[in-house]
Amino acid sequence: MEDRSRMGMNDSDDSTNASEVAGGPTGPDTGLPGPTGTPGPDTPGGTAPGGEIGGVIGGDANGDGEPGMTRDPIPSGLPNGAFVAKFVVAVDGPAGSGKSSVSRAAARALGFDYQDTGAAYRALAWHLMHQAVDLDDPAAILRSWDTFAYEVGTDPDAFFVRVGGTDVTDVIRTPEVTAAVAHIAKLPEVRAKLVQLFRTVMRTAAAPGIITEGRDITTVVAPDAEVRILLTADESVRMARRSAEVTAQSAEATARALARRDQADSRVVDFMNAADGVTTVDSTHLDFDQTVQAVVDLARAATTSS
Repeated sequence: MEDRSRMGMNDSDDSTNASEVAGGPTGPDTGLPGPTGTPGPDTPGGTAPGGEIGGVIGGDANGDGEPGMTRDPIPSGLPNGAFVAKFVVAVDGPAGSGKSSVSRAAARALGFDYQDTGAAYRALAWHLMHQAVDLDDPAAILRSWDTFAYEVGTDPDAFFVRVGGTDVTDVIRTPEVTAAVAHIAKLPEVRAKLVQLFRTVMRTAAAPGIITEGRDITTVVAPDAEVRILLTADESVRMARRSAEVTAQSAEATARALARRDQADSRVVDFMNAADGVTTVDSTHLDFDQTVQAVVDLARAATTSS
């Protein structure tokens, strides 16, 4: 299998420990234009000439910040190929809306890469807990960023999350890590750093396109994505879905955790209301396959209308 799964900060481990992903449509029946000839930097799936990922991640040669869009001109100080635009599908939505499972299955159907931005928040929370950092000390959290060696799999069939070479794919889904996420997700400085990381993953995806899902993706991370979707569902449905995923907690505890997460994040970003140009997909009365198909159809429609 082609290795299009690695993307991280301070990568040092070249080994692969890919976990198999099941569920959703199979096969790259994309209905989307594939690469022909030698695509250029402005073609979905194309790459700029030469260069490996490295150097400054985001910003200019002095590391002085991140351009505001995923398609801004290549800033000085970045290697060729590190700022390449892909076909981007941005998916927002609250916890329990099915963002992760639906986006991964849709990426598989489209032959796209897949980015779970929530995994980065969880991985950072795990890292802080592992380093015994005081989660109530914003300065200490920010100091720990320099030691956060994060890797994520972007191949929907080979998803993994590593921190410092340690596979944390499963452990970051525990209730303890989930509770810790609220401490870091509310910090604008942390969110800004992660936005830079998310944009880098999108630009360097090996597939013709990438589905990136999380919160504030359509408005902050990728406001210029070709397709922007708000995936939502009624609160009772979201709570039931999350409860089915988290087997280590009671339904009541899971519901309380989901409500706390929504409340904490709502202070930082509006993830419940679709911004201008964002399409709402309400999955309250849709099953999994129907929801996946809705996302796939929106992506295909965008390619035929462009």
